[in-house]
Amino acid sequence: MKSSRLTKPVKIIGWREWVGLPELGVKSIKAKVDTGARSSSLHAFDMVVFKRGSKEYVNFKIHPIQKSSAKTKRCEARVMEYRQVKSSNGHTEKRPVILTTLKLMGEEWPIELTLTNRDEMGFRMLLGRESFRRRYLVDAGKSYYGGQPLEKKSSSKKKKTKKKATVK
Repeated sequence: MKSSRLTKPVKIIGWREWVGLPELGVKSIKAKVDTGARSSSLHAFDMVVFKRGSKEYVNFKIHPIQKSSAKTKRCEARVMEYRQVKSSNGHTEKRPVILTTLKLMGEEWPIELTLTNRDEMGFRMLLGRESFRRRYLVDAGKSYYGGQPLEKKSSSKKKKTKKKATVK
């Protein structure tokens, strides 16, 4: 039976990908793509909620580099709402939810992110299925379909393209 719908080419991502959060000033952060998680979450600490007019905002810090606290980025975003989220260890936590832009494989779109302390987790960011639904399929056996971040590529190129000194 033929489908009357036009089919678009299927886009695929791996179980982990480098993503950007341009509105938060984050060029690249390694995210675990998790089809088992509904919502996406970002490692955040030193969170301070405040009001600007009638709207609520959150000021927070992140460590964008996995397994390192050497680099800290301060961010600010409007709080959309608070949501009760059950973590993978079974604990329920009330988290602030922000709306921000996700950049993945050359595309950008808005996603909801919950903010929580992910110090004990392997990844600083978790990309839940709602964030990529109807956009990508996940290949659970591969990683980094979108490639490495530019900073990583350029530093490795420099090492490879260093000219050797010639002796005359």
